[in-house]
Amino acid sequence: MKMLLRLSREALKYKALYVIAILSTLLLTLVNLGAPKVMAEMTGIVSSGVTDAGLSRIRILTAILVGLFLLRVLFRFLSNYLAHKAAWYLVGDLRTRTYDKLERMHIGYFHDKQTGDLMSRIVNDTRDFELLYAHMIPETITNIVTFLGVLVVLLIINWKLALITCAPLPLIFISGIIFSKKVRPFFKVSQKKMGELNGKLQDNLSGIQEIQSFGREEYETERVDEKNFEHIRAMLKALKISAIFHPTVEFISSLGTVLVVAFGGYLAYKDGLAVEDVVAFLLYLALFYAPVTGLANLLENMQQSLAGAERVIAVLDAPCEIKDTKDAEPLEDAKGEIEFDHVSFSYETGGKILDDVSFTCEPGKMLAIVGPTGVGKTTLTRLISRFYEPSQGKIRIDGHDLNDITIESLRQNISPVLQDTFLFNGTIAENIGYAVPDASREDIMEAAKAANIHNDIMEMPDQYDTLVGERGLRLSGGQKQRVAISRAILRKSPIIILDEATASVDVETERQIQHAISGIAGKRTIIAIAHRLSTIRNADQIIVIENGKIVERGTHEELMKNGGSYAHMNRLSED
Repeated sequence: MKMLLRLSREALKYKALYVIAILSTLLLTLVNLGAPKVMAEMTGIVSSGVTDAGLSRIRILTAILVGLFLLRVLFRFLSNYLAHKAAWYLVGDLRTRTYDKLERMHIGYFHDKQTGDLMSRIVNDTRDFELLYAHMIPETITNIVTFLGVLVVLLIINWKLALITCAPLPLIFISGIIFSKKVRPFFKVSQKKMGELNGKLQDNLSGIQEIQSFGREEYETERVDEKNFEHIRAMLKALKISAIFHPTVEFISSLGTVLVVAFGGYLAYKDGLAVEDVVAFLLYLALFYAPVTGLANLLENMQQSLAGAERVIAVLDAPCEIKDTKDAEPLEDAKGEIEFDHVSFSYETGGKILDDVSFTCEPGKMLAIVGPTGVGKTTLTRLISRFYEPSQGKIRIDGHDLNDITIESLRQNISPVLQDTFLFNGTIAENIGYAVPDASREDIMEAAKAANIHNDIMEMPDQYDTLVGERGLRLSGGQKQRVAISRAILRKSPIIILDEATASVDVETERQIQHAISGIAGKRTIIAIAHRLSTIRNADQIIVIENGKIVERGTHEELMKNGGSYAHMNRLSED
């Protein structure tokens, strides 16, 4: 019930549609309850001998019956369509909200999550809300109202038979409770396994070139098959319980019918129960047990829907660890000064990544960060953008603590160029102008020229309208990097972060990227991480990080004279 109440709050936006649908459902139920009474009266007239008055009454009852059936069509349409309309709009809202929530979660949230599983929550699990709101809730209301209405009518016709009719209900109720407790865990496992299957498929399709290159097609097919049948086995366990539950409910309901027929025959013999009352009772008896059987079927669907809904709610209710503080204000007219004041950082599952790091980078200057792999260089740059929060210390932009700045305005002032450049499946122009949607073609071309990619683009068949493919697969590594630099230049952010921007390119492309970086040096604050030390020799300040600590700092010339770690790394890179 707690979960149902939580879910009901999500549907309040479409309450008008639901109210009309539920009213239509109630009216439909009244129509269904009225039809057997009319038919029973017609049967009574026929059984007692049709007279002229009786024939006239039959015509009136026939017209009433046709009218009831027409109303049933109208109310069923309103009930079904409006409930579906509200439910699908709700599904659309929840998909957008779930995606929006994931989009705003801190980077650490995704460390132990599979992309395919998250996609399954957005697409597959949200779809279960349609089943819940368009089918289960309206049909549950219909079944309950029908059940109570028929029960009242049966009590009016013959209270003794009505009590006999209710005899199997406790057994059905108890079996429903047992069923719910047994089947729901299997549906939850099934939803989880579906997410894992989607995760595996997404992973494999993204790495299809590697799979084919290393001849691992058969191995990966076996792994997908394993994930596929894990989901199927979990679903079959749930369906096995359902296959036992539903026939049991039908058998118990049938026992009720047998009792009614037997006891009804006895009453007809003993007390002279009227034929039309017996006919009416038997007609209503079908309506009485149909809701009970229907509720049993709905119970299975509800367990499946709630299992999926829990996975969606888990995302919507997940705490967002990095968010604006109450007094945060937009960062305006940023100059680009960056200050680390005794900053330390640790992941929840490991030791210190950064340990008491302090430095200042003045506006328009270039700060280079070097050091062995895994010492916290990339983590340091992510702290600047508040993808992580420092465990200790303060980070300031233009003297403002990052916690006093809104996240949106902070990131508007920072443009990253990462080693693993991500390009969207669109045109080159769309990718360069991604952060500036209203940029003109001339602005895009100027940014491309500044990044030394314009000539390459003009040699392509469709030039700036060339499609780059998924993740930019149609471009070379160097071209992707320079498109990313163009994107950063066009945004005109005062701070640019270059994270291994030349790590996977050839010497000529590296030279072109260096030229692009030199073109923006002095105009923007640049934080550059580099293994290739040739790209940062002209940096205004170089800091060397080892084991999370700054062990050296200075210009290229100063550090070479010191003969320390930087000089050693420089000699190795030249060799």
